[in-house]
Amino acid sequence: MAIRSTFAGINTMYRGVSTNRLSLDTVGHNMTNANATGYSRQSVNQAAVMADQIYTNAGQQYVGSGVDSLSIQRARDVFADKQYWREYGDQEYHKIRQKNYDKLEAIFNDSDNNGVQNAIEDFYKIWSDLSTNASSTSERVAVLEKGRIVSDRVQTAAKQIQNQVVSEYQDISINIDKVNEITDQIVSLNKAIMAKEAVGGSANDLRDSRDKLADELSGFMRITVSEKEETSMYTIVCNGTTMVNGITKMDLKFGPEDPNDGSIGRPNVDYGFTDYQIEIGDTGIELDTISGKLKADVDAIAENKSYMDQLAKMAGFLLTNFNAQHKQGVGMDVDCTTGTNFFGEDGKLYLWDDAKQCVRIATQTTKSTVTNGELSSVKIITGDVDTDDANALKAYRLIQALTVNSVLTETDGEQKIAARMVSYDTSKTADQVAAQFADTSTMASAGVTQYCWKYGDSVTGTVDKTVSDLNGTADGSNAVLVGKLINLGNNDRSDCSIGKVSLENFYNAAMTGLGVDSEATDTKLKTQEDVITQVETWRTEVAGVNWDEELTNMIMFQTGYSACSRCLTTMDEMLDRLINSTGTVGR
Repeated sequence: MAIRSTFAGINTMYRGVSTNRLSLDTVGHNMTNANATGYSRQSVNQAAVMADQIYTNAGQQYVGSGVDSLSIQRARDVFADKQYWREYGDQEYHKIRQKNYDKLEAIFNDSDNNGVQNAIEDFYKIWSDLSTNASSTSERVAVLEKGRIVSDRVQTAAKQIQNQVVSEYQDISINIDKVNEITDQIVSLNKAIMAKEAVGGSANDLRDSRDKLADELSGFMRITVSEKEETSMYTIVCNGTTMVNGITKMDLKFGPEDPNDGSIGRPNVDYGFTDYQIEIGDTGIELDTISGKLKADVDAIAENKSYMDQLAKMAGFLLTNFNAQHKQGVGMDVDCTTGTNFFGEDGKLYLWDDAKQCVRIATQTTKSTVTNGELSSVKIITGDVDTDDANALKAYRLIQALTVNSVLTETDGEQKIAARMVSYDTSKTADQVAAQFADTSTMASAGVTQYCWKYGDSVTGTVDKTVSDLNGTADGSNAVLVGKLINLGNNDRSDCSIGKVSLENFYNAAMTGLGVDSEATDTKLKTQEDVITQVETWRTEVAGVNWDEELTNMIMFQTGYSACSRCLTTMDEMLDRLINSTGTVGR
């Protein structure tokens, strides 16, 4: 009959004391990290030690040898982690977009009467006043001042949008550095975790740190995380690009880089700033991060450009259609000046190119003949339209061109404001008109074109307009038509930058769109926050530290520790009696 070792019971109790002590240490570790972000609750994986085989009078028996701690495990819901890494990027995307809309709404804030809308309304009102009092010098000066305010507010809004875009590019640059720093740390943790777990250990706290970094990374881009079972290392992929692959990684870069001088970025002359892109390492390939902070900034920049384009269309309208209507009128100066631009430079014809969304320029000469103080004829010569895209006015450059004509701001220049309307004889064809001039063939061969006052019919040669009717200086008939373009009714041009609506209606529609988009983003953010809250609840239910549970475990393991210790003491006393009090054989 086999007899167990005399000290077998002591070994059993020692294992119980050791395992309960380790469990108590783990409980303490949980409780001290209860409020640590990203910490996962840990527990000792206990298992019975293989029993001893003995033989008794009843036959073969198995006697338990106590308990042992196989490992220390962390509680983690992998499904919840994957959901979080997907949804958190969407939340950060909408959060950044919401901030961008808040900034845009601040730029276009019309509630304090200092916005673009207020300037447009005042501009319309002063033209309305001029239509009933066209001979008033004070009204004419006021028209110039209100026109200057319109251009100033449009330019100020565009400049603020420009600064916002520059700031967003700076944010992208900073975030790229943060992403590269995070992936560096994940690679380092991959190495450390593999080294510890290769020899049978559990790198739970290192795993928590790695998951926390993955959480942070998912806020910048949409990522897919997988773990290689044989190495315990993470592989992280963003939109087909492997950002981390075990102990290797791919850095992001701010580009593009000019191969000639090594400078970064692509200067954008139209918008007045430098454009950048997010590139994969040194490949020069642009990375679409799908979601997260990086994608939000990229989309916000595109959105801001679109609102600058809206302002540019308004500037284009004032330089083309508004000027065209103003040219049809005549000033109250002694020369009965006509054909004068209200906005932009004198002697230029501004034409809207809808295909390229820009304003093209041609030179234009207008000669008026005054007989007995009254306008009798107008001679208009227009040169070729500049078709070079580099010279076209677009976006911020177009907005910068929106200034009140310096001819009108000179001394007594307000007298040239064309408030009264002129009726022209347009019964002749272009060929009939051109036949009046000896140099017709010369001008035709030079490609000289004519832009008629009748809202833009293009003909060849020059046109001599004969005035059939001109009312007195107090007539404000043209001021009425100019005012309608700003505030009332629809314009009838098919080639207008703002479509067939008035300037104020166009601006109001743009602001309505801004409000709708902003509200929609607020709703999406609220919905996404609710989703994240639910996912975080799932994670907390599994990985979070529950104080009641930990205190219960503490009492349980403390009791177990005490019981094993007491049992160990009893066994020690038994052995002491056996060893010291039992007689020696043969005495």
